[in-house]
Amino acid sequence: MTTPQLHRTSAQLWPDPTRVIAHLFLPGEESHLGHSRAKAIVERVMALPEPEVEDIAAGLIADFAARHRHYADLLARHASIVASRLGESPQLSEARTQLLGAVFTAEYSTEGAALLNPSAVVAPDQDGVQAGQVRAAISLRAVGEGHVSSIAFCSALIGPGPQWTFEQRRRPAIAGTTSSARWSKQNLRSVMDDLDDPDELSSALLHLLPDRFDNAELETAVARMYPELVGRTGGQASIDRIRRLVQSAYTSTFDDDVELSQRVLYPSVAEESNGMEDARFARFVDADGVVDYRGTYTAYDGRHIAPRLLLSSDLRTFRAHRLAGAAAHNKGMALFPRPVGGRHLALCRTNGESTGLSASDNGYTWDEPTTLHSPDGRWELLQGGNCGPPIETEHGWLVLTHSVGPMRVYTIAAMLLELDDPAKVIGLLREPLLAPLPDERDGYVPNVVYSCGGLIHDGRLWLPYGIDDARIAVAWIAVDELIDGLLADGAPTAHRERASTPS
Repeated sequence: MTTPQLHRTSAQLWPDPTRVIAHLFLPGEESHLGHSRAKAIVERVMALPEPEVEDIAAGLIADFAARHRHYADLLARHASIVASRLGESPQLSEARTQLLGAVFTAEYSTEGAALLNPSAVVAPDQDGVQAGQVRAAISLRAVGEGHVSSIAFCSALIGPGPQWTFEQRRRPAIAGTTSSARWSKQNLRSVMDDLDDPDELSSALLHLLPDRFDNAELETAVARMYPELVGRTGGQASIDRIRRLVQSAYTSTFDDDVELSQRVLYPSVAEESNGMEDARFARFVDADGVVDYRGTYTAYDGRHIAPRLLLSSDLRTFRAHRLAGAAAHNKGMALFPRPVGGRHLALCRTNGESTGLSASDNGYTWDEPTTLHSPDGRWELLQGGNCGPPIETEHGWLVLTHSVGPMRVYTIAAMLLELDDPAKVIGLLREPLLAPLPDERDGYVPNVVYSCGGLIHDGRLWLPYGIDDARIAVAWIAVDELIDGLLADGAPTAHRERASTPS
């Protein structure tokens, strides 16, 4: 039987460099080795005569207010951040406050370099959808200056029939408002165990914490610490490490009038300072039937990666949290959309090149994975992995996969896992489902087709995918045709004796 083929559509999405956000800019502190130049800059702003300040501020409002939501408020906030440099200066005029804030503000084009690696789920908002249609919410990896990635969003209407239409993306782009999030003591202990065995100070501090806590309760516990431990060599370093971990969990919220396509999850904590990469979202239904959205992504600080979890009931408020355990050490985790056998399951990468399966009791700490498939085809000589969360069908869990072959060419294939025991591979394509066409070979990273997740609607699998880490296209295939291709040769012999689902 010939390999089933995806049907490419004309729908495409290109990076839009006009989608900019304004963020705090501290000259001289662009790297951890820099030295702040804020004092001299503040002195220059304060030395300008008021008429000139008013003229500059009026120009700033005229040029930038339409590009940023609540622009004057943003400038006032950034001015307050450097207010300690003012000393005993008198209260600033509104114009001087705006100018002071503006010299410590920079625009960032979230998609200035590329737009790639989409993940699609059924959207929470289905208003205005016609018969035979469904609205999809799509997360996007947006890459800007310095190759820093953030998570953007858009929406599309699917159907009736083989139609995909990207809905208009509104501007301005808006970064979420962040606040601290709560931790469970159990999860913090697991993350610390991942990094290293806790020393005596860390163990004592964990003992003082309540079962669930926030930053303020952590500081209360720190104040109660034994002075003999805090004063030891390395004591303060241990406290600072725990502080950084706790502060890495946060909530990002968007106002009610901010549409999905305007929302941007921009790096907010140190461990994701160089990017939030390749979000894989699933519409998750728990054992009680409660629905929410769960996405995994890779945080990158310029040296280390950290798999992280996003939780949201409505794609408007997101809780970001660190993951732990043996399976949470590599890129590319993808969550199953419901518990299986009473446990959370996730696809992951094992040994840096194979597709694995892991389980968790709480969705935060993940067990040692079982290998599902190791590279063995000519198109996957380098490595393989998943292309998003498994999709449930009556025949089994449909898993889209990516592979890397000679000349670092990326392709997309698929495999099928047993519904009740997903550790059993019951179908595997013998050839790629999607490979770069001649007009899909050139871009930011050549020879790449890649997705972070598709969905099924009206008997068709819809797959938005990135091309050359530069732009996004869409393809579809009849689910029955794909399942027939997966089952054509029966269960792959190399995987017939796999162990049962991790328990």
